[in-house]
Amino acid sequence: MASVKLTGVKKIYDNKVVAVHDFDLEIKDKEFVVFVGPSGCGKSTTLRMIAGLEEISEGTVEIDDVVVNDLQPKDRNIAMVFQNYALYPHMTVYDNIAFSLRLQKLPEDQIYERVTNAAEILGITEYLMRKPRALSGGQRQRVAIGRAMVRDSKVFLMDEPLSNLDAKLRNQMRAEIILLRQKLDTTFIYVTHDQTEAMTLGDRIVIMKDGYIMQVGSPTEVFEKPANLFVAEFIGAPKMNIIKTEVTEEGGRYFVHPFGVKIEVDGEKGELLREKGIKNRKVLLGVRPEHIVLAKDGGIPVTLEVNEMMGSELHLHVYTEDQTRLIVRVPTIDLEKEERENLVGGHRLGITFEGKVMHFFDPETEKNLIF
Repeated sequence: MASVKLTGVKKIYDNKVVAVHDFDLEIKDKEFVVFVGPSGCGKSTTLRMIAGLEEISEGTVEIDDVVVNDLQPKDRNIAMVFQNYALYPHMTVYDNIAFSLRLQKLPEDQIYERVTNAAEILGITEYLMRKPRALSGGQRQRVAIGRAMVRDSKVFLMDEPLSNLDAKLRNQMRAEIILLRQKLDTTFIYVTHDQTEAMTLGDRIVIMKDGYIMQVGSPTEVFEKPANLFVAEFIGAPKMNIIKTEVTEEGGRYFVHPFGVKIEVDGEKGELLREKGIKNRKVLLGVRPEHIVLAKDGGIPVTLEVNEMMGSELHLHVYTEDQTRLIVRVPTIDLEKEERENLVGGHRLGITFEGKVMHFFDPETEKNLIF
């Protein structure tokens, strides 16, 4: 078993600056949980409190039902991978990975077996006799992961391990971490500011802002049912479009009126509005860029400002008559060559979207009104 439980955990600096507020979370054995949020939201601080590298101001951290608040990091049976690799430059890859095992005074044959097994899993066997300076960033990160792997720990902690890598290497290492998780079959807690990493790696995601938990859920849950406006805009790229409008009810049917255009809210979203009794009130309407389509006739009139060519899709930055900025994602395969060539700055377009893709937020509390 390798469960982790945080109860009322708080971090206060200098008796006044609260970095983490009343953090409550239960992480199940063998679960992969990702802490995600913007810089300064408290995610790394929370991870370091679990590791024992930061003192806990209030609350408790339990690993396998044992309170570890007063235990040293070496006694918590955790392994940690840092952002900056933290390799010893004068040691070979083999010696870097073996370092903690030698501190434990394990027999050399056991050390050899663990190091070579980790190196094989990570694909770095051929580099074992090299020094870190002779390795690429991705290879160094594999060494850092290998050093953590050989400790045979209950919990694997990773603090933004891919942030120093370029985009191509990050994509490659994400896939390798997924495979590593399958091979190690242990509990992972992973910190990142990259929502793509969070969505692809996590069984559950903990979204944080200003030291508070905004939402905890599976990648699908936080994407499809964001608890509030912050989560809605943070998860998804480009971020969700937010439109000030109102919901009205006419004869049991529900409508929104963005920019003077009347659109029916149908399907599940209409039923949820009915169940929650939401009608004839102002709302913040959320629509993701991929759910907006170019209207053949009519629709909401917009002017194209910038057209970003992203390969398989276009990101159209448009503005409405009242200067509201929106982003529209259009698959290039859906457009004829002439249509693509016409999408230049100043071009007038019509856009629309269906009721089933809408999200509704309270303008004051910013909470989701229907979930």
